[in-house]
Amino acid sequence: MENVTLNPDNQTLGPWTDYSMEYKVVSIFFVILICGIGMVGNVMVILVVLTTKHMRTPTNCYLVSLAVADLMVLTAAGLPNITESLYGGGWVYGYVGCLSITYFQYLGINASSCSITAFTIERYIAICHPIKAQFMCTLSRAKKIILVVWAFTSLYCALWFYLSDTKELIYDNITLVSCEYKVSRNLYLPIYFTDFAVFYVVPLMLATVLYGFIARILFLNPLPADPKENTKKWKKESCQGNRMMSTNNSSCSTTARSRRQVTKMLAVVVVLFALLWMPYRTLVVVNSFLDKAYLDHWFLLFCRICIYLNSAVNPVIYNAMSQKFRTSFKKLCHCGPQRLEKPASYSVALTYSVIKDTTNGESPEHFTTEMDELATPTPSDQFLPSTKRMSFEDPSLSGRVALSTP
Repeated sequence: MENVTLNPDNQTLGPWTDYSMEYKVVSIFFVILICGIGMVGNVMVILVVLTTKHMRTPTNCYLVSLAVADLMVLTAAGLPNITESLYGGGWVYGYVGCLSITYFQYLGINASSCSITAFTIERYIAICHPIKAQFMCTLSRAKKIILVVWAFTSLYCALWFYLSDTKELIYDNITLVSCEYKVSRNLYLPIYFTDFAVFYVVPLMLATVLYGFIARILFLNPLPADPKENTKKWKKESCQGNRMMSTNNSSCSTTARSRRQVTKMLAVVVVLFALLWMPYRTLVVVNSFLDKAYLDHWFLLFCRICIYLNSAVNPVIYNAMSQKFRTSFKKLCHCGPQRLEKPASYSVALTYSVIKDTTNGESPEHFTTEMDELATPTPSDQFLPSTKRMSFEDPSLSGRVALSTP
């Protein structure tokens, strides 16, 4: 990911030797395979969220931001790796390509880290502070946070325009052009350590703490008080039937199960981010303390493949761990049955939703229920061809309660 040639200008480097055929075949095969699958998968994530109305949730907005960043990494870092293997380490994209490709590499890397941090914080607020989440974890706020993330990382990475340059590497038998840095190794090391701290260590420490709090709520303690619990209690008091009480218990169980599933999926994304970036980050830190950097071609290829895997594996995780993503992927590829865009109900024949009175000017977007955002359709949806909606007012409630019955 970074240029590691540290030779001064116009110094003869001895005889030049090309990469072995084995190295070229292995590197080109794995880079094309991983980057190809990753590009297709991340494009599908973006299309699914943008074209499917019920998939436009705050969490999925952050996943779109992550998909865009991963696409940038796969394109700006993966494709130049192929030409490097073909041309024995020579740079073929010129001066402008050196500046722009280096910029987009670090922009994608840093934006993906910030996107992971953003959805980690969003999940913490949604699970541990559900009342605040009604106002803080909204679609409009998520879009604003994403704009801030990309604006910050774009400005931060602009320094690479001033640090990157093309240089000639003079060997005994050939002269190659490489994309390197203008400053010496001692000057750009502080930049790498800043990146290491801000975009790797800090996000992982924050994620460890926040997911610890989330796990305590979801797996060790009952779910925290939720604004919808008042409505469930009122329904129990007003409707004495066993069916109504069974429905409430099923709805609560479905919500808790859905929260756990989404949290597990995002936690897996964070863990893989930590593991797959560790070889490259460790190499940079270790080389910082060595007089002669460790530059074994096969180990560098291993580090790069880990980075490409990190950018390519997320859509696979969504498909494996999220029923909603899996169904939307099939619909996008026309591989599944074409039904309603949004399921009419969730796991039970009788559902509820709480709609807050918006006469005070507040957007109803702020009060999207957890069931709408997280729950996944179940086979029981197939047996609910239509629903009737009954609504009634009660002076003890600030809003209107709507009940769907078969």
